[in-house]
Amino acid sequence: MSLFKEKKSFFGRLGEKIADAVMFRGEVDEDLMDELEEILITSDIGMDTTMKIMEKLREKIKDDRIGTPEAVTEALKNIMIEVVDKGDAQKLSEETPLVILMIGINGGGKTTSIGKLAHRLKSQGKTVMLAAADTFRAAAAEQLAIWGERNGINVVKHQEGADPSAVIFDAIQSAKAKKIDVLICDTAGRLQNKKNLMNELEKMNKVISREYPEATRETLLVLDATTGKNAVSQAQEFGSVADITGIVLTKLDGTAKGGIAITIAEEFDMPIKFIGVGEGIEDMEAFEPEHFIGGIFNE
Repeated sequence: MSLFKEKKSFFGRLGEKIADAVMFRGEVDEDLMDELEEILITSDIGMDTTMKIMEKLREKIKDDRIGTPEAVTEALKNIMIEVVDKGDAQKLSEETPLVILMIGINGGGKTTSIGKLAHRLKSQGKTVMLAAADTFRAAAAEQLAIWGERNGINVVKHQEGADPSAVIFDAIQSAKAKKIDVLICDTAGRLQNKKNLMNELEKMNKVISREYPEATRETLLVLDATTGKNAVSQAQEFGSVADITGIVLTKLDGTAKGGIAITIAEEFDMPIKFIGVGEGIEDMEAFEPEHFIGGIFNE
């Protein structure tokens, strides 16, 4: 059983609402559709995504001649699985050497996610190194160093205010010399404006392309599930300045409504690769659409 399944489902209330809506219905009618629509919208799934889900549900009901509320629930579950399932894109690349750029706003769980991901990769037998390229935030490098110590892995860092791309450069040289499998790079969570952020990310990617052309690259956006619509805005903003290959969704520990995962997967067509489900170093797991959506329906 996964860590996520062992936790209290953050979608518990949504599942209960769906069950209550269906329980005392003797037939499938427009009142049921309206109630399900309202439930989804109020669960951080957002208007546009909800409309698309409901449109697919109505088509399914018509095409398959679904006549019982229980069958509607099953159809809704399968549609939601389809929305969040991005196939092979859901998985982190297995090719090494691998460079992972971690992006996201300060306070969203980026540093913690790096530490957990490093632990996960190391437990799979991979060698890992960290690069503290968030040189703009006070104590960011020190926080990353603590995670390095906990995981028993090296952290390349410079002084506060240093050029982030210089940190990436040094980390690449060290990773190549030590034949490291995965280099995870922390990046600035906030700069003065979007243009500055874009310029910094472009510089980092140029350094990686020039110094480590043989490396596979992933850019993971860390989002805090508890921030709801703000997470959607962040996905839009970062998606406009970076080629994001996946999402790390944090703080799914029983406090978040979490419907934001469905919105991001559908609206931005971004695969969710990992979810954080607690504060512990092992509280991160690969995103599995069937388990995730199954949690809504208490399966």
